[in-house]
Amino acid sequence: SYKIINFAPSLLQIIVSDQVEFPVRQAAAIYLKNMVTQYWPDREPPPGEAVFPFNIHENDRQQIRDNIVEGIIRSPDLVRAQLTMCLRAIIKHDFPGHWTAVVDKIGYYLQSQNSGSWLGSLLCLYQLVKTYEYKKAEERDPLIAAMQIFLPRIQQQMIQLLPDNSHYSVLLQKQILKIFYALVQYALPLQLVNNQTMTQWMEIFRTIIDRNVPPETLQIDEDDRPELVWWKCKKWALHIVARLFERYGSPGNVTKEYFEFSEFFLKTYAVGIQQVLLKILDQYRQKDYVAPRVLQQTLNYLNQGVIHSVTWKQMKPHIQSITEEVIFSLMCYKDEDEELWQEDPYEYIRMKFDVFEDYASTTTAAQNLLYTAAKKRKEVLPKMMAYCYQILTEPNIDPRKKDGALHVIGSLADILLKKSVFKDQMELMLQNHVFPLFMSNLGYLRARSCWVLHSFSALKFHNELNLRNAVELAKKSLIDDKEMPVKVEAAIALQTLISNQEQAKEYVKPYVRPVMQELLHIVRETENDDLTNVIQKMICEYSQEVATIAVDMTQHLAEIFGKVLQSEEYEEVEDKTVMAMGILHTIDTILTVVEDHKEITQQLESICLQIIGLVLQKHVIEFYEEILSLAYSLTCQMISPQMWQLLGVLYEVFQQDCFEYFADMMPLLHNYVTVDTDTLLSNPKHLEIIYAMCKKVLTGDAGEDAECHAAKLLEVIVLQCKGRGIDQCIPLFVEAVLERLTRGVKTSELRTMCLQVAIAALYYNPDLLLHTLENIRFPHNPEPITAQFINQWMNDTDCFLG
Repeated sequence: SYKIINFAPSLLQIIVSDQVEFPVRQAAAIYLKNMVTQYWPDREPPPGEAVFPFNIHENDRQQIRDNIVEGIIRSPDLVRAQLTMCLRAIIKHDFPGHWTAVVDKIGYYLQSQNSGSWLGSLLCLYQLVKTYEYKKAEERDPLIAAMQIFLPRIQQQMIQLLPDNSHYSVLLQKQILKIFYALVQYALPLQLVNNQTMTQWMEIFRTIIDRNVPPETLQIDEDDRPELVWWKCKKWALHIVARLFERYGSPGNVTKEYFEFSEFFLKTYAVGIQQVLLKILDQYRQKDYVAPRVLQQTLNYLNQGVIHSVTWKQMKPHIQSITEEVIFSLMCYKDEDEELWQEDPYEYIRMKFDVFEDYASTTTAAQNLLYTAAKKRKEVLPKMMAYCYQILTEPNIDPRKKDGALHVIGSLADILLKKSVFKDQMELMLQNHVFPLFMSNLGYLRARSCWVLHSFSALKFHNELNLRNAVELAKKSLIDDKEMPVKVEAAIALQTLISNQEQAKEYVKPYVRPVMQELLHIVRETENDDLTNVIQKMICEYSQEVATIAVDMTQHLAEIFGKVLQSEEYEEVEDKTVMAMGILHTIDTILTVVEDHKEITQQLESICLQIIGLVLQKHVIEFYEEILSLAYSLTCQMISPQMWQLLGVLYEVFQQDCFEYFADMMPLLHNYVTVDTDTLLSNPKHLEIIYAMCKKVLTGDAGEDAECHAAKLLEVIVLQCKGRGIDQCIPLFVEAVLERLTRGVKTSELRTMCLQVAIAALYYNPDLLLHTLENIRFPHNPEPITAQFINQWMNDTDCFLG
């Protein structure tokens, strides 16, 4: 039904009609969104087919273009969200070429006296700007032309809205800020914002950051407050000023087109904005509520401010209270940490190691500011260290403050290890304040102690006993601790100590088996990819010891892999993919470590074949590259009958997923030809399969990269089998590559590779080649191909490097 003319515009009419029940409108909106994202642009028929695939008819497209902006303006939120996604897809394909009118349309409603149409039109404008957000500056001309009209308009709107702090007004303000952020995030269009307009914008941002959030918002549950529009509006204003300062306003850190702007920014705005931000930190110090992302962006801005003398001068009198009362409190263990640790320790681990959590975390922002200040400004480090020592030595202090003090010291480890004043105190600090905490009954303090060992793993120990102690404590925590977050930190600490300290490596040698088994157990339980990395490094450190336990380990990993791949939620959870990928890499590492031990490799082969079979059987194509790498590792020394059977299976995969994985198959196919040529030639089926694959690549549309691989493989076969009786193959190979040369070739690599097959045939048997060339006829050229081949070879001599 969706292919009927007028179907899509009818959906849009249903969506915007107040007469239709809401669930029906919502369903129609979702249907239209899917239709537009899939079928909007004209599409070419697949190669070799005459029928054009369906797309929405141009008459229908025009009707939708004519009505979608009004649709967005008139619809309720849940439907509007679907329609804005339609609009984004349409703009992406049709603007500016087919649809310059969208600019006039949005402009008309933005100018309207009826503020009810503003939110919808701002959302439409946002889609236009988002389409160009990540494009290079030189590709943004259509957007810049449109923004010449819109930017002054939304600035006026903003000035008009600012005095009104009602929900709807602040919602509009937030939308304008999001438009501004998307406009300047990756490139600042200086032709749009001169010094005067920038000054007006900065005044707007400053006002929003500085104004009070309505006091009645304090009635709302603290967890829900960050979602309130007043806090979100502040967050976006801060997002913008932090981005402007970091990317365009920081002299010495900007690209040359922003030199002048950065000087102007620093001189004109940086201090005024910072003044307001210091006020926010003061509110936080006095225990007033500040939304986490607002606090985080405030700290990010100050992180830039520390570097420049003009902003530092203003910050300096406050830095001690900022570090001790704001940063320090953010780096202590909190109620929400405790709650998560108790309720779901695995989620706690995921959160602590998640890069994306880090990106938005106030703790990370606090840590970065502290690090920059300690590195750039000499008075910060001694005062902060004195403050932390005072906490560590006070007998009845709140243990969470101890956690904060160690968190601070560990975060500054690489600065401390470079300063002679502190360097030699660090060993004592570990001995007196960290080692005893391994006995604490509080899991978070044991985990923090492991983390501090990891942070100082490069320390030069003067007393060998302390190093031995550190290793012993980390190992014991890994193997014996009952709490999973402690085990994870212990694993990382142990591995970094081993990698950084020659002696530590010796201490752990007798315990490699229990350590590796525990690591595998934790990886299986937590599915944490940082730990997969730890295992890979441990395998490299202890290759000989691991060789003896490799079979158990691989069996163990294969079981985890099977569990992950067959779990219900596998499809939805991206972490599972990362995890499974990590396991395959670890097994590959094990194979590399034991490659000199034939008897072990043979035992590992059957385990790996189960994994390879599982991936192929379930068609998990995102792992094809990894399993082909495993198969390659298993065929480097010798090729077993089981691995020869895999060749037939691969051919089936190749026929389904055809060209996409041919380049990844190449190293394995190369092994089949060169490692065990006798078996290759003992069964004609083997060569037939490899030739069929190469031929299909050379005659399909696999792209020249894959075609180069195919030609290379044919050349290797010819050279490898000289004097081995493959005369019947030579005409087929030569014809396949020369036929490819008769069609357009873009790269000299492909031309060279194809010619090299014929040259290899010349080396194999000159008479046979000449006979073949004389007999080849291509449809559009009745002449024998010999002369053409020799001319081409002579023309391309410069391409034959080496």
